[in-house]
Amino acid sequence: MSRRIWLGAGDNWVAGIGRLYSVLRKFDSMSEILDDKGSIKVRNRRVHMANERTFLAWIRTSIGIMAFGFVVEKFALFVKQMSLILGKAVMENTLPPSHGYSAIVGIFLVGLGTLMGLLAFIRYKKVQRQIDEDTYQPASALDILLALSVVAVGIFLVTYLIHST
Repeated sequence: MSRRIWLGAGDNWVAGIGRLYSVLRKFDSMSEILDDKGSIKVRNRRVHMANERTFLAWIRTSIGIMAFGFVVEKFALFVKQMSLILGKAVMENTLPPSHGYSAIVGIFLVGLGTLMGLLAFIRYKKVQRQIDEDTYQPASALDILLALSVVAVGIFLVTYLIHST
């Protein structure tokens, strides 16, 4: 009985799908009748969600950089503790001399990640305001900061590895 109500008396499933399609098209055309303000809000909602996804991606990147800095700094502490546990005589022959760079690099990376998180929030709020005012201007300061920091960390790590071997 419920099948007959949905499809209509004597109709097959193709006719039922056609009827459903026509109802959906009427609903879609009704949404197009909305005034310009309503359609702008819908469009802005999508742009705001894209802005939020970008912000969250920058936050994930900054958390990753901070976590990497934490690991680099704590690994130096781990190596120092292992040298005390196993005895300096055993560790002197197996490890390259440490100049304490890993603690500096670790702290630098944690600070860089924090700065990137702060700049990502500032950029998010700025873009949010520009979207509302319909005056969006792309800015690449955060992109340049990330690229330069990755290059600087890469150069430092290559230099460190060359000097430690």
